[in-house]
Amino acid sequence: MINRKVLVIFAILLILFSYGCKGNKEPLDQTAAPAPAVEASPPSPPSQGTYATNAVYSPPPIVFQAPPDVIVMPDTDNVYVVPDVNADLFFWNGWWWRLWEGRWYRSHHYDQGWGYYNNVPSFYFDVDPNWRGYYKNRDWYGHQWNYERIPNRHLQQNWSGWQNDRHWEKQRTWGVQGYQPPPPQRRQELRDQREEQYRRRSEVQRQQQQQQKLQQQQQKKDQRQEQQQQKLQQLQQKTDQQQQQQLQQQKQKKDQRQEQQQQKTDQRQEQQQQKLQQQQQKKDQRQQKKKDQRQEQEQQKLQ
Repeated sequence: MINRKVLVIFAILLILFSYGCKGNKEPLDQTAAPAPAVEASPPSPPSQGTYATNAVYSPPPIVFQAPPDVIVMPDTDNVYVVPDVNADLFFWNGWWWRLWEGRWYRSHHYDQGWGYYNNVPSFYFDVDPNWRGYYKNRDWYGHQWNYERIPNRHLQQNWSGWQNDRHWEKQRTWGVQGYQPPPPQRRQELRDQREEQYRRRSEVQRQQQQQQKLQQQQQKKDQRQEQQQQKLQQLQQKTDQQQQQQLQQQKQKKDQRQEQQQQKTDQRQEQQQQKLQQQQQKKDQRQQKKKDQRQEQEQQKLQ
């Protein structure tokens, strides 16, 4: 019984040890000593989730034991690539670039801080998709390719100056012996071919379908929001009309009350005026009567 438990424990330890060795396996380079690197297997994106415009599922990390060396790609405008990892990891124009699951990411660091880039970087279609084979054979289109492995520290210190003076193209021809770059027209034809091949990739098409789906969802969402906004506007207009009608009705009632009150006031004033006139008439009549009586008495005396 004890021996059986020991065998089980030993088998578990052996499996864990084998898994650890497999996870830390380093890529080999037949031409020069590479910077040790390990690439994690890209996990599939969640079956359900939200792809935002500037925040998409981040790619799995590429773990480096030391800063990676790079080589410069011929026939490109200062595009550098890390040759010792299975993933395409580029450096261009001050950024590290990475393609994963049909989506592009960039960062100022080679091993972290990846941010989603909602486009294909312009340099990519200048990169020959068969560059790994050329790198392995040290041959670029039939010319010996004496590429230079550039340490990361050296790259960070000099990439800007190399880019400004076109160092690799004019002075070094990218390390390719006796090589003449293709003319601009041929270069554009190659770019167009590579772009068409890129668009046909299954992962790129899946990403485009996802992007189209997201755009459709966003359009539907925008339409719903627009419809809701229209309903709210109509409701607000209706409410404003009702309030306006109520205010008009209230004003009409107020005006009617004021008019009625004014009419009553005018009637009272007219009645008072008539009463005063009647009183004045009576007074005048009395005075006139008295006056007539006095005159009559005086006449009688004179007679």
